[in-house]
Amino acid sequence: MKQQTLANSFTLEGKGLHTGLNIRLTFLPAAENTGICIKRVDLPGQPCYEATSDLVSSTQRGTVLEKGEWKISTIEHAMAALSAADIDNCLIEVNAPEFPIMDGSARPFIQAIAEAGVVQQKEDREMFVVRKRIEYVSTDGKSKIVLLPDDHFSVDVHVDYPSPILSNQYASLEHKEDFSTEIADARTFVFVREIEPLLQANLIKGGDLQNALVIYDKPLSQEQIDHIASEMHQPTVSADKLGYLSPLKFDNEPARHKLLDVMGDLMLIGKQIQGKVIASCPGHHTNTEFAKTLRKQIKHQEVQAPVY
Repeated sequence: MKQQTLANSFTLEGKGLHTGLNIRLTFLPAAENTGICIKRVDLPGQPCYEATSDLVSSTQRGTVLEKGEWKISTIEHAMAALSAADIDNCLIEVNAPEFPIMDGSARPFIQAIAEAGVVQQKEDREMFVVRKRIEYVSTDGKSKIVLLPDDHFSVDVHVDYPSPILSNQYASLEHKEDFSTEIADARTFVFVREIEPLLQANLIKGGDLQNALVIYDKPLSQEQIDHIASEMHQPTVSADKLGYLSPLKFDNEPARHKLLDVMGDLMLIGKQIQGKVIASCPGHHTNTEFAKTLRKQIKHQEVQAPVY
């Protein structure tokens, strides 16, 4: 297999989920062995670094990369689309400290990549071929990712929340070719009870019912609901009716979105994976810690022994 990059550049614009800023994001073709590099064009000297797990500095409501003044967040949806399209090399230029949230899914990115086209390059692609079982368990034991040998990349995800609305859900992607129809449309989600603390943490300034799936699962007073709606500049809803505040695109949309996040975060190992990923209750912290583990293995084993 050969490395791949974009055939043409493209630009997307939208608001940032956490900053609320209007953001311009441009994807450009890149030379062989470049990797996925992100350039902050709004900073002095326009610093540019490869997006890898080595630079992960935070995972609160998204994956954040940081090096000096260079900082970028909410990259996982774009990274998942690049993974699904088998893009090895790409330069991304952005004029803010985060990527635009768009509609909360990977649809705008995967669609723009399809329209721009993908071209094969001359250099061979270096895959991370899984030779034996690799497992990561979070320190609290609530989250686990297992990587198994296989002849292609696939992902299975299980989520389980202490919620009457969202409890046990499963999602699976057997082939990357199905990402566009099965996974790309799944939106990021948030519980109403989480919104107030997130606002107090100076996050989700750009969140709304158009770019996130909002879940109302624990009763609040009408006064609390009205206050949250006012803070988010959204129409209020009845405090009596629990459920999803916008229509679902899939019955298991949250689980599908968690699968999308796993794919995006695992792109930070810097290579495509040949193996089966099984994730139980994954989150950005678990995903990126697992990516760091894999990246260390890659550094220790730059040339994998051939299998006879």
